[in-house]
Amino acid sequence: MKIAVIDYGMGNVFNVERALQAIGCYVIITNDPVEIEAADAILLPGVGAFPQAMQSLSETGLIPLLKRSANEKPFLGICLGMQLLFESSMEGVPTEGLGLIEGRVERMRAKRLPHVGWNSILRDEDVYFVHSYHVVTDPVHVIASADYMGETVPAIVQKGLVTGMQFHPEKSGAFGLRLLTEWKEAVECEITTGH
Repeated sequence: MKIAVIDYGMGNVFNVERALQAIGCYVIITNDPVEIEAADAILLPGVGAFPQAMQSLSETGLIPLLKRSANEKPFLGICLGMQLLFESSMEGVPTEGLGLIEGRVERMRAKRLPHVGWNSILRDEDVYFVHSYHVVTDPVHVIASADYMGETVPAIVQKGLVTGMQFHPEKSGAFGLRLLTEWKEAVECEITTGH
């Protein structure tokens, strides 16, 4: 199974690559449209600020391809990559996102930011977060949430073939690898059945 990790200068792609390789994926780090088209699934990493990330993605010329691919094959966004899946962000200057899931990105209200470190989500397992902004979306898209200083943080979102993880599964130990494995298994099912 081939995973295209999008290389647009906004993420530590090598940690993601190692985690995917550890669960048996063939990984290609690329911004080549031909390689992305040939992949079984797409992973969009991201560290940094939303406006710069969208600018960098825009400069690659990949945005139309990514939008189309999200309807055709499994697509996973991690950390900032998850936020980019949504329609817009208020970080810095208001910026349009990929619009793959309805919703927007807003600054968290907690007194102490960023939300950094371990926090529990599904099955009371801990994962590793680093962010000051979170998504605001219809609860129907939210698979799992975390609580940070009384604020609910959507941690895993999904719509159709598109999945987002606000935390870093590649830095979240055995549980993070298990979540990536579950995503990989869903990708394999999609390849096999076509739905």
